[in-house]
Amino acid sequence: MAETSKFGFGTKAIHAGQEPDPTTGAIMTPIYQTSTYTQESPGNHKGYAYARGKNPTRNALEKCLAELEGAKYALCFSSGMGAIDAVAKLLRPGDEVITGDDLYGGTYRMFTKVFANFGIKFHFIDMKDANNIKNYINANTKMVWLETPTNPTMQIIDIAACAKIAKENKLICAVDNTFASPYLQNPLALGADIVMHSVR
Repeated sequence: MAETSKFGFGTKAIHAGQEPDPTTGAIMTPIYQTSTYTQESPGNHKGYAYARGKNPTRNALEKCLAELEGAKYALCFSSGMGAIDAVAKLLRPGDEVITGDDLYGGTYRMFTKVFANFGIKFHFIDMKDANNIKNYINANTKMVWLETPTNPTMQIIDIAACAKIAKENKLICAVDNTFASPYLQNPLALGADIVMHSVR
């Protein structure tokens, strides 16, 4: 694959993660629809065993998204809520999360109806002023969760200011970047640790 980091967004979107198909020479990665791959023996394969775990088409997409985000890695899920669920599972009972008071409804419900039942506490605060975060940090705080622009009121949160506070307190800074996309906003470049998107 050609080095794409020096190119603009459009070039990266088209070429990042793309390598000629080794079987046919196709320039674009084909859509592999198989569920399983042949193995010489259990665990001895060409890098793919079962499509749900790893798939060449998804790998190409993940490499492209990582390049667009300025990240080392990207993981694709079947839904944005699947990605949010996976990130929330970095937490343990007793952990606390500081997040905004204007979250996407599905995220709010997952936090309050699912993860709160497992002993994770969420503080839903006005994040338009990043300094508000400082009032809620304690020994149990593990994550600052941002959504910006917010859904539905499109509030803009200062990612760099929030990420700075998170780093100073050794907290994970996760950003739901659904509305902005990497074309308009790069949370990792602003100091975030994790960025998520979903197609809604």
